[in-house]
Amino acid sequence: MASLDQKSPNVLLQSLCCRITGKSEADVAHQFQYAVRVIGSNYAPTIERDEFLVSEKIKKELVRQRREADAALFSELHRKLQSQGVLKNRWSILYLLLSLSEDPRKPPNRVANFTTLFAQALPRDAHSTPYYCARPQSLPLNYPDRTQSAQSSGSMGSSGISSLGVYAMNGPTATPPSIVPGHQTQVVGDSLRQQLGSRLAWNLSAAPPSVPTSTSKGLPNSMTRSVPRSRRDCDANSCVEISEASLVRDILYVFQGIDGKCVKMSNPENCYKIDAKIAVSKSLRDTVSRLAELGWLHNKVRKYTDQRSLDRAFGLVGQLQVEDDQGVNLGVDSNLTLRRLLVWTYDPKTRLKTLAALVDHCQGRKGGELASAVHAYGKTGDPYMRALVQHILSLVSHPILNFLYRWIYDGELEDMYHEFFVASDPTVKTDRLWHDKYTLRKSMIPSFITRDQARKVLLIGKSINFLHQVCHDRTPPGKMIAASKSADSPKDAAELFTDLEGAFQGKIDAAYFETSKYLLDVLNKNYFLLEHMKAMRRYLLLGQGDFIRHLMDLLKPELVRPATTLYQHNLTGILETAVRATNAQFDSPEILKRLDVRLLEVSPGDTGWDVFSLDYHVDGPIATVFTRECMSHYLRVFNFLWRAKRMEYILTDIWKGQMCNAKLLKRMPELSGVLHQCHVLASEMVHFIHQMQYYITFEVLECSWDELWNKVQQAQDLDHIIAAHEVFLDTIITRCLLDANSRPLLNQLRAIFDQIIEFQNAQEAMYRAALEELQLRLQFEERKAQHEAEGEWGVTASEEEVENKRIRDFQETVPKLCTQLQILTHFYQGAVQQFLVLLTTSADESLQFLSFRLDFNEHYKAREPRLRLSLGSTRGRRSLHT
Repeated sequence: MASLDQKSPNVLLQSLCCRITGKSEADVAHQFQYAVRVIGSNYAPTIERDEFLVSEKIKKELVRQRREADAALFSELHRKLQSQGVLKNRWSILYLLLSLSEDPRKPPNRVANFTTLFAQALPRDAHSTPYYCARPQSLPLNYPDRTQSAQSSGSMGSSGISSLGVYAMNGPTATPPSIVPGHQTQVVGDSLRQQLGSRLAWNLSAAPPSVPTSTSKGLPNSMTRSVPRSRRDCDANSCVEISEASLVRDILYVFQGIDGKCVKMSNPENCYKIDAKIAVSKSLRDTVSRLAELGWLHNKVRKYTDQRSLDRAFGLVGQLQVEDDQGVNLGVDSNLTLRRLLVWTYDPKTRLKTLAALVDHCQGRKGGELASAVHAYGKTGDPYMRALVQHILSLVSHPILNFLYRWIYDGELEDMYHEFFVASDPTVKTDRLWHDKYTLRKSMIPSFITRDQARKVLLIGKSINFLHQVCHDRTPPGKMIAASKSADSPKDAAELFTDLEGAFQGKIDAAYFETSKYLLDVLNKNYFLLEHMKAMRRYLLLGQGDFIRHLMDLLKPELVRPATTLYQHNLTGILETAVRATNAQFDSPEILKRLDVRLLEVSPGDTGWDVFSLDYHVDGPIATVFTRECMSHYLRVFNFLWRAKRMEYILTDIWKGQMCNAKLLKRMPELSGVLHQCHVLASEMVHFIHQMQYYITFEVLECSWDELWNKVQQAQDLDHIIAAHEVFLDTIITRCLLDANSRPLLNQLRAIFDQIIEFQNAQEAMYRAALEELQLRLQFEERKAQHEAEGEWGVTASEEEVENKRIRDFQETVPKLCTQLQILTHFYQGAVQQFLVLLTTSADESLQFLSFRLDFNEHYKAREPRLRLSLGSTRGRRSLHT
């Protein structure tokens, strides 16, 4: 070991070459030079340096060879190796083992990603070029050291045609010997091949052992002999000329993006051209320029693919790497000329132009956006170009289809480069999973996928995650939907995307309907979604009439008190009493336990009526439908309906008071005018409130609820239910005058409600004073009758004077009561009149018709000219303003 450490790397490498080939140091000079170039180069594989992927490939290869025991042993050894800190570059060792395991007798036909793409894209027909030599991605587009290496080796052949290598995925391989004219293939014994069993040994042994000697000018003797004497004399006199064979050799380099000796890249002119010092006929120069265009196109496409392959942020869609064994056979015709090469490269040049234009079109794009760009470029009438773009599209869309299948069948989203059109926000909590966590990344939706298909794809995966994370349903996705096979290859992706309205649409629809149906069944059966929706209608929207009426009766003594004196536990007890005494007791305990009392924020002067509200607690999956915003809308609607119901309750008490006191107060004729005025005003208020209640109950709530229920019954997914519910709430918010546009109407309506409360207070005060006066008068008459029955004077003069004085004082208050009622009537009718004007000018026709019903006898129309406009004229005037 010590002796090995003292040896230089060159000595060790030369010893390795001798050991592998079984030859002496003098015989392995060319192999040694080749090995030095390989080790000293910056060649790198075009795959991601992932130790896990390489180990998995090794195990899969062992299993494919029916060596399961060896695969298990390798897995155990790899695990032990990972636990040790001996090796730092385990990936390189594993990759070397994988490369050496390949059959050395198998032609090295695996190419890098961009060459695979071109090899698949260019059909191998009679007009296609037989030359297709690839180089690794890390190899620069120029080759400045090629001449130096040629001079150091002392042979033009070693740096010329023989240096054109086909570089596979696992590094460079030797050039097939047949590519060098006059070269004799070296035969290595079968016993030696079996003993080595590695690609490295094959590479080294396949390197050319000898090359024809070159002249002082760098040309082989055989090539020099083919040059006319005059040209050789010209060379001797420093007149630089070159043969067509040399130009062919340089063109082959140019095809790979490598500068030749004579044909090089001119950076100022951005093109390949022959050195001006070289004497070449114009026809040859033009032919070389036409051929060199392929090198320029190659560089353009290669620059794009190299940048994307090194940029991890570009993602998987842009990686056109294919690991199937697909290669291009190399061969050279000994009579190859520039014109023949020009004919062979006609079709590839056309396709390269298409690819170069596609590169310009795809700059700065990735993921689904890149697929859209490729798809748009395939809309051409040329069938060959369309087939080429379609093939590239199949490669590009393959990762997208894998993303899609993983999402719709497993609910998993592994998109580290943000290429898929479904985006996930990991910061969103579980309660907002359905609404905010998963969204469509619109820029990444491929143009060949419709917006409806993208929406269904989003809903499928979102439903699976919602079931697992929110509903805690552990049913495997495979039992919800019949999983289909994934896109095993780009060919599968191409076949599927060619039938977007058939097979692809069928897969999406099947997964969408089955997943959505399963989710809705879980929500309805396990979490009683529809039952909770009905409960909202009965309790928060006052649909349970007997319960609401009895609750008001029980709450009246509490709610007339100041709001600051209320206690929620007292009100909760009253709520439970109302439930037990009405049909609400037959509701499910799951619903009744969520019904509660809520006290709003107290303002100065508020009574219990102003702050009381019913509440309905929601949590878990149903909170996805009944969000906080929805419950806030329900609370606003309840307060509005509760206030309107209270007006009805007040007017009922007013009517009861009038009916009960009508006969009693007949003995006080001075009140007949006041009582009549009270009856008239109360009738107006009852008419107004009844019309408002009819409008709210039937035209707003019942109609909107019927539409909601029909949509819910026909809903295909949870989004349809959520959308229908939101439309329902928006409709009742608007129709109940609770939106921003109806703020003046709502303020006017509240002013009318305030006048009704004022009227109740005024009438109660009047009745208290009148009944008190009536009681005093009855008591005076009773004392008078009692005295007369005892044989005494019924009343003395002083007592009669006091009685008459009190009666006169009361009679003097009657005009004040009349005035107070007149003022109250004036304000009430003024508020109603202004309310009618606002209704008439409203854009909602239902509110316009409400104004006609409220003013059925045209009393207000006669007082207000603005109300005399008909519905048609109102709409006509509004259209003129617009």
